[in-house]
Amino acid sequence: MSENENIYDKIQELFGYVNGQLSILEDQIDVEIQMEYYNYSKRVNEGLNPADVIKNKDELFQADLPVEDRKNMLVRLAAVDDIEAYRTLEKYNKEPNPGLRDWAYLALQESRMLIESKILDENQILISTGLGGKGLKLRYFTALIASDKTTFTPLQQKIIREELGFYLNRSGGELEKITFDNEICSLITIIPLKIPVQTLFNRVIKECNILGDFILQDHVINNVKILTSEEIRVCIK
Repeated sequence: MSENENIYDKIQELFGYVNGQLSILEDQIDVEIQMEYYNYSKRVNEGLNPADVIKNKDELFQADLPVEDRKNMLVRLAAVDDIEAYRTLEKYNKEPNPGLRDWAYLALQESRMLIESKILDENQILISTGLGGKGLKLRYFTALIASDKTTFTPLQQKIIREELGFYLNRSGGELEKITFDNEICSLITIIPLKIPVQTLFNRVIKECNILGDFILQDHVINNVKILTSEEIRVCIK
């Protein structure tokens, strides 16, 4: 994806015109857990019998149900386009078993998408990233690096906060967290799908550097995981 492209345009390109059909997985769930869930779902849902799933739905709440059987029940309920299946998953999500919170959440979201597709008679598109999002905005982790690899001064920190705030406000984005660790400025932001994220941060860096050229053009940005300072330093070596 080029600098001026955004995720929304890529979705339009891949799936055609979308209007109200997009949903974003809001919780932060490790990508490996998501892949495990979806691969498991494909495997166990072959030859699914919806009537049997609904008939046995209360087994999900049995205290002595083995973990593997509970996972099986979660993904099967998620694959049934029946409001009873959704309500069962909704109830379970209020008090999921230890270690199955993410699976329960993924199952509930899959079930919701299936029900909505049936009611609206149109396919729904779920955007799933490791860092999640909110509404039609995705969460990003970004790391800005001091050009001289020394600690950002209080004035430089102030400039970054002001320029970042200006461009985020103008684009409809939000700043959730900003931290400074010597030469690293770590950011967690929420940015609308239609905004070219790379362009936004390039502009922030350019405007900050007008006042001293103190940020490297190269920076770290992803929507998969939040990196530690040590991980960032490995990336920028």
